[in-house]
Amino acid sequence: MILMATAKKKILPEDYRPSEDEPFMSDLQRAYFRRKLLNWRDEIMRSTKETLQHLQDDSAQHADIADRATSESERALELRARDRQRKLIAKIDSALERIDDGTYGYCEETGEPISLKRLDARPIATLSVEAQERHERRERVYRDE
Repeated sequence: MILMATAKKKILPEDYRPSEDEPFMSDLQRAYFRRKLLNWRDEIMRSTKETLQHLQDDSAQHADIADRATSESERALELRARDRQRKLIAKIDSALERIDDGTYGYCEETGEPISLKRLDARPIATLSVEAQERHERRERVYRDE
């Protein structure tokens, strides 16, 4: 699969990996993260379709109460997982919008660039590692009060 970068129509090689040696959020980096996000979203959508198909196929009534309880527990777990996936898709879509508007890769709190390693590991990240740690510490303090 070849993906075109939007601004300068450069071809994104399959084996391209962002590097600290190039300008931050260059056309190639944005194309790389767009491809990564779109592939992730497609994978989630395929998984969701499989889950829905499984839920429809498994709608049979079970005579045994234990079988029915097991089936209902599995159904509840799948529905919770599907809800998490729905929320993740919204975050992926938000990241794609940030790529389009030029804010992708920059910390929402500090405005500083988020490290490429963090973005590669978590392409929906909106905070730098330091800002995320501060955020988590604040959450712990509020929870403990």
